[in-house]
Amino acid sequence: MRIILAPMEGVVDDLMRDILSAINPYDLMVTEFVRVVDQLLPEKVFYRICPELQHGGQTLSGTPVRVQLLGQEPGWMAENAIRAIELGSKGVDVNFGCPAKMVNRSNGGAVMLQYPEQLYNVVKAMRDAVPSDQPVTAKIRLGFNDKSLYMENALAIYEAGASELAVHARSKVDGYKPPAYWEYITDINNKLPIPVIANGEIWNKDDAERCMQVTGCDSIMVGRGAISLPNLAAHIKGEAAYSWQQALELMLQYTDRELEGRKSTYYPARIKQWFGYLNRQYSEADELFRELRVFKTADEIIQVLRQARAKLPD
Repeated sequence: MRIILAPMEGVVDDLMRDILSAINPYDLMVTEFVRVVDQLLPEKVFYRICPELQHGGQTLSGTPVRVQLLGQEPGWMAENAIRAIELGSKGVDVNFGCPAKMVNRSNGGAVMLQYPEQLYNVVKAMRDAVPSDQPVTAKIRLGFNDKSLYMENALAIYEAGASELAVHARSKVDGYKPPAYWEYITDINNKLPIPVIANGEIWNKDDAERCMQVTGCDSIMVGRGAISLPNLAAHIKGEAAYSWQQALELMLQYTDRELEGRKSTYYPARIKQWFGYLNRQYSEADELFRELRVFKTADEIIQVLRQARAKLPD
């Protein structure tokens, strides 16, 4: 079984990858996307999205990290794929699943699922450009407005030479609403000879086991579930799920590193965002969020978190 941490734009950055890789046996982590339009991007863009490139393409705990590209022009996608590999990315991934309106309006992400030939052209150009020993992978949804092209899209990516394919079991218009339509992944997995990675509605160990049973996949990708239950990958592989006390300690660890290392102005929004996911797993998170959501500064939020920790038993 392989467990891969999904790319999550605006949620999982390098600090979050580092913290999660320290407590989970992830086999691979995929970055937020690098947006490719009409140029070979400078190295600093790759280092900003994936600082792990400066450490051999892995987190401090040794988990390999793969750069994800998002774009629609085959030539420039190929050029930037080469750069990602040369800088140390463990293979290169392409995003055909992003549902964001801003991205779709500029003809990137899930909007390309309407055009299987374009998927083929992008992946083929990247595969031809990248050394054969380096994986070229893709992540898709089941479609854009509907699911009618799910198999045609999957076959186009396979025939273009992709090493493996991650499938989020929803269309673009489905957004993130339950359910995830795992049965479509079953069809794709039965048809394609390359590894297929199942993604969607995996929140705990039981979900992971059911997903693998339904789809026949031995690789899964987790996204929101990995933030909701911070040690999800470890839990799937047999460890006890984190208690609320452990989750709170992890948030304080994240807080210390975020503020000491970056003086981040985004901290209040990021920590509230994290609580939005933790609420699903921990009732205590919902109670604490109601208390801290009115605060706008890091100092105020940190005080609430520390007071909550002080109330817990040692």
